[in-house]
Amino acid sequence: MTILQLKYVIAIDEECSMRKAADRLYVSQPGLSSAVRDLENEIGIQIFERVHNGVVTTPAGSSFIAYARHAVEQFEKVEEKYLNSRTEKPTFSVSMQHYTVAVNAFIDTVKEFDLEEYQYFIRETQTSEVIEDVKTMRSEVGVIALSDFNKNTFKKVFVDASLEFHELFTRDTYVYMRKDHPLAGQDEISLEELKDYPCMVFDQGDNNSFYYREEALATYDYKKVISTNERATSIELMLGLNGYAVGAAMLGESLNESELTAIKLKEDETLTFGYITRKGSELSEMGQAFVEKLEAYKED
Repeated sequence: MTILQLKYVIAIDEECSMRKAADRLYVSQPGLSSAVRDLENEIGIQIFERVHNGVVTTPAGSSFIAYARHAVEQFEKVEEKYLNSRTEKPTFSVSMQHYTVAVNAFIDTVKEFDLEEYQYFIRETQTSEVIEDVKTMRSEVGVIALSDFNKNTFKKVFVDASLEFHELFTRDTYVYMRKDHPLAGQDEISLEELKDYPCMVFDQGDNNSFYYREEALATYDYKKVISTNERATSIELMLGLNGYAVGAAMLGESLNESELTAIKLKEDETLTFGYITRKGSELSEMGQAFVEKLEAYKED
């Protein structure tokens, strides 16, 4: 198996045609077909099925190509770093669930280093993708919160993925809502009191099970639920629909979060905040600084 073969199958998958992929790669179609056939024989699966108007990727092939894309991406990063060193820029990448504190820690880290040139990546995404990004080294650090309900489950997930979870701090559970919400004047509030208002949760894609929810009290039977995939959208919906979200009372001043308030929830479940890294890996200087910025929110 070679990187060139992986690039071949990725191109065929994208073009859905041997001929178009061969033209794109500047290779002969017989040579391309032969390389794919050799790869299929080596790994023992059929990657493509030939049809009258091209090729279709088999289910087993789709799974293989997903890994191939990660491998090629990492190979290209190595090429960029060591073969194109004259144009190398400092890089740093973080993946995270939808928490303002992680974004603020990233901002503070970038400001601290204040480099003239850099290429940084920040991905605010689904729980499973945070885990996958760190597992495949797409990101150096993944910021994640675990609830009392899913903590033990994720310990096994992390072990299986060769990841380590580093606990930073725990938080009690609060409700976010607009400051002039009809129930906003209370010192504490129950989910029963909120039953007629929509609850905002973050969509987890194919892993949309209770265990992958990043909010506390994931198994509660909410009467009205709206799933979103963006923090800004969730906030706008809370403001426009008198909705609410369950979180850890760590509000920032960005976007419209200054228009929200946090009220202690009676049905308490703690959230444990931390970060994941590849097992046995050492953080870069920027990675260490980023973690220190996260730790600063322990006392907030």
